[in-house]
Amino acid sequence: MIRKDTITEPTHTIPVVARSDVLIVGGGPAGVSAAINAARHGASTCLIEQSGALGGMATTGLMSHWTGATKGGFYEEILDKSIDCFKEDGKVLGTWQTINTEKLKKVFFDMALETGVRLRLHTLACAPVMEGDMITGVVAESKSGREAFMARIVVDATGDGDIAARAGVPFCAGREVDGQMQPATLMFKVGGVDIARAVFPGSFESNLAIPAGLIQDLGKQHLAPPAGHVLLYPSTLPGVVTVNMTNCPGIDGTKTEDLTHAEIECTAQIGPIVSFLQKFVPGFETCYHLTSATTVGIRETRHFDGEYTLTGEDILAAKVFDDWVVPNVHFNFDIHHLAGAGLDPTGMQKTFPQHKPYTIPYRCLVPKNIDNLLLAGRNISGTHVAHSSFRVMPICVNTGQAAGIAAALCVKHGVSPRRLDHRLLQAILKELGVFP
Repeated sequence: MIRKDTITEPTHTIPVVARSDVLIVGGGPAGVSAAINAARHGASTCLIEQSGALGGMATTGLMSHWTGATKGGFYEEILDKSIDCFKEDGKVLGTWQTINTEKLKKVFFDMALETGVRLRLHTLACAPVMEGDMITGVVAESKSGREAFMARIVVDATGDGDIAARAGVPFCAGREVDGQMQPATLMFKVGGVDIARAVFPGSFESNLAIPAGLIQDLGKQHLAPPAGHVLLYPSTLPGVVTVNMTNCPGIDGTKTEDLTHAEIECTAQIGPIVSFLQKFVPGFETCYHLTSATTVGIRETRHFDGEYTLTGEDILAAKVFDDWVVPNVHFNFDIHHLAGAGLDPTGMQKTFPQHKPYTIPYRCLVPKNIDNLLLAGRNISGTHVAHSSFRVMPICVNTGQAAGIAAALCVKHGVSPRRLDHRLLQAILKELGVFP
């Protein structure tokens, strides 16, 4: 028997199944936003998504709430249409930021279809279609086989920037000095919680006093590493709490073998975490594992080189760029420990010194080297530290809004994203009530 380390795939013809002005790759918060906003501004738009729902971490990822203090933009429209608090004993529980994942799935479908976005779910984008340094479409795989989706402008909203990387956009993987990335988490929910007695530590520094001791200290003492922190959030359903406590450091979310390990590791942590909650945390004595996210959550992978790279110093200076397209952004440096549980030594939450909003410039959405491509979401151009702030979902939504409108303007004016006058985009954003 002759062992071969490679095989040669025979040449075959790939059918073009869609042609559109704008193609959005990835249907998470940034991708949904980009697609809807491109369509609203006159571009025929197609969105391809690998799962069976829209929303990414906001829905299939079972995220508990919208994080950050971003104001204005498409994010607020999503909130208006999806807010869902519940009442118990006459009291409203949860906040406007709390996510009902099932309601949000329907909201995203409705908004996309109302604007005429063509959806292709269960479809994995796997390669760019290139003409020199210009992207002209994407090849995808699905139950229907290998197919091509052609477009005048492509927006990569995959989170990991899979298409941008394969098209040749330069990038840095993880932290600049050593390539380490923030850990992965599998979100899950528990039911049977006595909400009236429950406590909800919402940050690593929320070390609440409970009868058995300080809650974060108890987590470190009784949960086996790499778990160890306690993060609990109310849901929009009575007796149901969202748990953000599984932890898997040391993985690369662009590698399937690492993703497989993270799914297995995080799933194994759920049972001990539930037992910990039952034993130590008030209100959780009879809680039970209700459901888990359908995919492990990845916080960080590739950081692309754009026409401008946002830095932590820009954020600390609350910089307002001339070519701003996402204004009124605020969040801390939310860096989960790169080697264990809790906050990384380089992260800042309660100690974050900047309380003024910053802006994200259009140039962060425009990658170097490749034309007719835009970035949206956590894969826009920024450093490891800056990314820890703009990676959260509300900010991703508004980078998606900017990318979608920019893509439609590029089609309208017959220019590449690199040559688009950012003032045209700013004028539309101002009409929508978005100002720095």
